[in-house]
Formats: sequence, structure tokens, C-alpha cells
Amino acid sequence: MLKDGDIIKRIRNGDIKEFETLFRSSYNPLVNYANMILRDNDSAEEIVQDLFYVLWRDRKKLNINSSLNGYLYRSVYNRCMHHVEHQKVVQRHQDETRRQLRESTDGTEEKIYYNELNDKISKIIDSLPERCAKIFCMSRFEGMKYSEIASELSISVKTVEANMGKALKEFRKELSA
Repeated sequence: MLKDGDIIKRIRNGDIKEFETLFRSSYNPLVNYANMILRDNDSAEEIVQDLFYVLWRDRKKLNINSSLNGYLYRSVYNRCMHHVEHQKVVQRHQDETRRQLRESTDGTEEKIYYNELNDKISKIIDSLPERCAKIFCMSRFEGMKYSEIASELSISVKTVEANMGKALKEFRKELSA
């Protein structure tokens, strides 16, 4: 059985078989752990899959000084906490939108239109891939700059731009229909 340092070294050097072995042995326990935190198996699976994607993508920069298992569980925990915070932001936005609607003194017709538009926006966001939706919400609802989003999600600014383009294209398509 290999030591953590040897496994990390092999993965860093592009050993796909070692990576697959790590994935197969860790995937289900990590999904179960994430599901205990989130109580949402789909999100738990997506978080763990994304972790392994990033782990492989950034393998050459991989620098784990603690136990590999500890690193994976801490990463899943951090990603779950980020997911929970994101869900809170989305919920606050929806709550604020509803509050503004209730306080609005506009006519009933405008309230209906506003409510329908808000529902359509929520459905569009829900239909986007999670990362794309997350990037869109961080930009539009949290007011973050592309560079801030890229830094927080450990992705390139170009990836943020591409996801925003995809989200905006979907909004244009759905809202023009």
C-alpha cells in the first residue's frame, strides 16, 4: 500500500490509474459525508465530482502536506459550506424580491408581471449548470467582479466570462420567448 506522499506524487505526475484508484476508494464516502452536511444527494455528488475534477486539473500544482484523506474531507467540507452560503444568498434574494413585491404600491397587473418575471428568472437560474448559476448569482446578486469570482472559485477569469456568457445567452433566449 502506497503512502499518501507517493500517491500525491504519482497523481501530480499524471498517473491516471492512481487517480482513478483514489477516486473509486474515496468517492462514495465523500458523497455520504457531503450529503450528511447538505441533505441533498445531487449537490453532494456534484461537489465531490467537482473536487476530483479540480484535483486532476490542477494536479501539477498539488501540494498536500497533511494526510490525503484529511485533505479530501476538509475540501468537501469547505465546498459544502460555500454551497450553503450560496443557497442563503439565493434565498435572501428571493425573500427580498418577495418583500419588495408585497410593499409595492403598484397596480395588480404590474405585481403579476413582476411575480411572473421573478419566477421565470428563478427557473432559468435553476436550469443552469450549478457552477454557471453560482457564477451568475455571484456576479449579479452579490456584485462580485469576474476576477473576485475567479479567485474565490479557483478558476480562470476566462472560465467566469464563458459561464456568464452562457447564463446571459440562456436569459436572452428564455426571456425573449
